[in-house]
Formats: sequence, C-alpha cells, structure tokens
Amino acid sequence: MKSIRNIILGGLAVLSLTGCKSLYSKYERPEINTRGLFRDSVSLTDTLAARDTMSFGNMPWREVFTDPQLQVLIQKALDNNPNLLNAAINIDMAEAQLKAAKLAFLPQFAFTPQGTISRFNDNTTQSYQLPVTASWNVPLFGGLTAAKREAQVSLIQMKDYQVSVQTTLISSVANLYYTLLMLDRQIELVNEMEALTKKTWEQMEVMKDGRMGYRSTAVQAAESNYYSVLTRKADLKRQVRESENAMSLLLGEASQTIIRGKLEDQYLPEQFSTGVGIQLLRNRADVHANEMALAACFYNVEQARSRFYPNINISGTGAFTNGQGMVNPGKWLWSAVGSLTQPIFMNGRLTAGLRVAQGQYEQAYNTWQNSILKAGSEVSNALVLYNTSAEKSAIEDKQVEVLKKNVEQTHMLLDMAGATYLEVITAESNLLNVQLSKVADDFHKMQAVVNLYQALGGGVK
Repeated sequence: MKSIRNIILGGLAVLSLTGCKSLYSKYERPEINTRGLFRDSVSLTDTLAARDTMSFGNMPWREVFTDPQLQVLIQKALDNNPNLLNAAINIDMAEAQLKAAKLAFLPQFAFTPQGTISRFNDNTTQSYQLPVTASWNVPLFGGLTAAKREAQVSLIQMKDYQVSVQTTLISSVANLYYTLLMLDRQIELVNEMEALTKKTWEQMEVMKDGRMGYRSTAVQAAESNYYSVLTRKADLKRQVRESENAMSLLLGEASQTIIRGKLEDQYLPEQFSTGVGIQLLRNRADVHANEMALAACFYNVEQARSRFYPNINISGTGAFTNGQGMVNPGKWLWSAVGSLTQPIFMNGRLTAGLRVAQGQYEQAYNTWQNSILKAGSEVSNALVLYNTSAEKSAIEDKQVEVLKKNVEQTHMLLDMAGATYLEVITAESNLLNVQLSKVADDFHKMQAVVNLYQALGGGVK
C-alpha cells in the first residue's frame, strides 16, 4: 500500500506542476449584445422600445388560445403527438447517461469465479478460484468531472428540446385550426358568389332570347365566370381536406374531420409586450438548448485536455483459492496494484482530439449566436405581419363595401341595358377577389399572433 500512496503523491506533484486547474472550470455564458434585437415595424429608428419586461410569450397557452375546440385539439396533441413522446424518451435516456457519469467516480467490482480439473497418470488435481476484483480510476485530472458536467447540461438540453417541441406543436395546431376557419369562411363567400354568378348567367340567357341586343358571347362569358367560381370552390375544398389531414397527423390520429368554430367568433390578444431582448435567452427553449450544446462542447474540450495528463488507476483483488489444488480447504489471497500512465507519444491522437473538440465548440458558439439573431428576426417578422395584415384588412373593409355597391348598380344598369356584360362580370370577380383577400389577411393577423407567441418562447405552461 505504501507504493500506491507514492503513486498518488507523484500524480499530485504532476498536477501541481502542469497547472490543470482549468480542467475543473465551469461553463460561463459568453458575452453577447442583445440590444436592438427586435425591429419595430413602425419606428423610424428600427429599434423596438420595450416598456416593460413582461413578455407576451409568458402567457399560458390557454389564455392566448381561448376557443374551446382549439383547446381540446391542443391538449390532444400534447398527449398523443409522437414527436413530443419521443422528446420525453430522450429525457429518460439523458437521465440514465447522467446517472452513469456520476457512478463513474466509484470503483468497479467484478466477480469472476474459475475452476480447473486436470489429470496426469492417475493423479487428478482440482483447483478453484473465487476472485472479486475492484478497479478505481482516480479522478485527479478533471476527466470524470467534465464528463459528469457534460451529461448534466445534455440533460438540460433534452428538456429544452422537449419544451421547444411542445411550443412548436401548440403553434402548429393553432395555425392549422385558424387555417381551417379561414377556408370555411372563404367557401361561404364562394357559395354566395356561385349563386350570384349563376343568376347573372341565367339573366344573360333571358336577355339574349328576348333579342335585346345581347349575343351568345355574353352568355358564354357569364357561364365561364360561373365555372371559374366552381373551380375556386373545388380548390378550397381540397385545401380543407389537406389541412384536416395535417391536423390529424399532429394529433397522432388517423385522418378525420376536425370539429371547429367560426372565424368571426375568434378572439386573440391585440396588445403585445415583447419584453427585453435578453429574455429570449431564457424563454426560447431552442435558443437555450443551443447554449446547452455549447456548454456540452466546453466540457468536451475539458475532457480532451485531461487526456494529456497521467491516468492513475488502483486495482485490487480478493480471492478465495486453493492455489492450484495445493491447499485444501482454500485460503484468502489478497493483492493490490497501483498504476500511473502518462501519455508521451500517441501518434497525434490526443492533439487531434483536442483540436476537434475546440472546433466543435466554435461551431456550437456560432450556432447559438445565430439562433439568437434568428429568434429576434422571427419576433420582428411576426410584428410586421400583424401590423401589415391589420392595415390591409381595414382598407379591404372599405373596398368590399364599395364593390358590393358596384355589383348592385351594374346589375341594375344591366336590367336597363345601361351596362355591358363585361362590367357585370368584372364587378363580381373583383368583389370575390377582395372578399377572399380580406379573409386571408384576417387569418394572417391571427397567424402573426401565433407566430409572435412562439417566437417569444411561449407555450410552456
């Protein structure tokens, strides 16, 4: 045991000479400037001035998405979505790896019984050995500590990933739900226009048969306009079926009809606070996951450095044996060995491993930095989409009123032969186009709210 003590003392001496205190360093977040991370969609200075630090993304999803049918769908997706279930399994695996990393500090034990029977002439020899071996890698140079810390941050990263999947899932269900409401409303408008264009077509036929100066070309144009509306209706029905199929997939169920409300009954918040830019580092689970990946790479570098230092191992064996059949009954045999291995020339593998680890750290840093900028861009895009869609919808309200009057008056003039068939068809087409566009912009306004909620890191409560 004296020799083992000398080995350990020698290792401590090497430790003090090589100055490997840095191997026990903990990850610290690098400096980053989040000032002006969000662009204001209306400010001339571009920088969004946050009046408080309470973020819209901190609201529980049930307070943002208040439609009862939507809440049922979101909860069903959270319970059944396979991606979210797999994220939970990833956490279980990360917890197992962390437990293994913690247990690596303890000695390893193995029981390896052996027995031999040999015969020479008439002499038979029976020998047995019942050894228990123990081996302990003395964690003096930070390798095991770095491995444990890497496992810890990897577990945090997996939990962040789970939250990120949950946030994306909630936003995807909400967007698809509002898409279905938009398509339902557009189909209603197309049905109204279908009836109107068919009436116009029939009116043209009556006027042609009455020899009021209308030719068959007018009837053909009116008929074609009617068929054009029917093709739009068919296309919208296809989009409804595809959206329902996509929603069912998110719910982890077979494709089915989605029970839903109406677009005009929806209510979403209209006042937003984005908070300060630094909140994205806490609220955005995907951004924080990238930072935990950076921390894992930091500890991977620490492990790569620790491999340059001596490896101290202590092993011992206790065996009950009869010594090749010479002692019966058997006796206890004890042995202990201490070893120190100092790498000298390893064909460049250690140096290459360190460079690779450092390169991976730099890549993780770049990914993390870019994810922060991307998050800020997503917030800015959501804000400008909301403001632009609201502005367009208000203008289209006025357009719809004007075009409805235009359709009514052209029909009146048509009855008095004061308007051509082209004016009537054009008025009907313009009205339908603006009506569909307004519904789309109302949807985009709702979609912007969903996108902003996700961009600010919502959906975790």
